[in-house]
Amino acid sequence: MGRYLLVALVAFAAALAAVLVARTWMSPEPQVESEVHALIHKKLKLDAKQEARIHALEGAFAQRRQAMEAEMRADNARLAQAIAAEHGYGPKVGEAVDRSHHVMGMLQKETLKHIFAMRAVLRPDQAAQFDAAVVKALTEPGQTAR
Repeated sequence: MGRYLLVALVAFAAALAAVLVARTWMSPEPQVESEVHALIHKKLKLDAKQEARIHALEGAFAQRRQAMEAEMRADNARLAQAIAAEHGYGPKVGEAVDRSHHVMGMLQKETLKHIFAMRAVLRPDQAAQFDAAVVKALTEPGQTAR
């Protein structure tokens, strides 16, 4: 009986870890970023200088984001290992969750810094449209900045 319980717990832990990893790898682009991106590239009629500055900001942010997403995948692997080792919410699981939340918070802060950096490139009339799009994206039900 004990062996079957252990197998069931390991299977549960593996399934949970798979869901967490899949959620990180396959998550859609956050609503705020996709709406802001569409606004900037399709509606604001940026001049060539603005386009170049925005492009540089996006390239730098993409690198930072990829690095943090890789950290989150590693955190998910550590969480899976902790779950497999503790078979419950123990100190290792708690530490892994806290670490994961820390990196998610860092990514959210970097995303907001990126949004404000792009806003700084805009003319006042463009910035007003930009602000409205960001507020709309953040206040629609179920939306978060990431």
